[in-house]
Amino acid sequence: MNVVPGAPGRALGVDLGSRRIGVAVSDDRRRVATALTVLARTASPDEDHARLANLVGETGANVVVVGLPLSLSGDHGPAARATEGELATLRRRLGVPVVASDERYTTFIARRVLASGGRRRALHREVVDHMAAAAILQTWLDRERALGAGPSQ
Repeated sequence: MNVVPGAPGRALGVDLGSRRIGVAVSDDRRRVATALTVLARTASPDEDHARLANLVGETGANVVVVGLPLSLSGDHGPAARATEGELATLRRRLGVPVVASDERYTTFIARRVLASGGRRRALHREVVDHMAAAAILQTWLDRERALGAGPSQ
């Protein structure tokens, strides 16, 4: 399943953490990403993936964008390899295209946004995961929109 740059329809952004899964969703025109929720990881990856599949259905998303935690040098370290393994499962399970997107700096961006909004640091952990998912998704949306624009638009 391929993703067409600039195609309409909602996109779901996912930040796969070891303890929590941050989720964000775009508008139908794929312009703006909004933090949606945080799912606590369970002992069952199948259950976690079923909850993501439910969110795909509930939001009407036709693509899922998963953050790929590359090292600062761009290498695929242990975290990126673990995510790639989970990506393969999600691609089989979700029924829509699932794409990876470089997530370097997204947690940093999310923490800066929260700090600038006056959130106490103790509360950051509660929302940083879905804010990171929104940053992952917004970066992907902006890149896809730039790719779809072409030189004549």
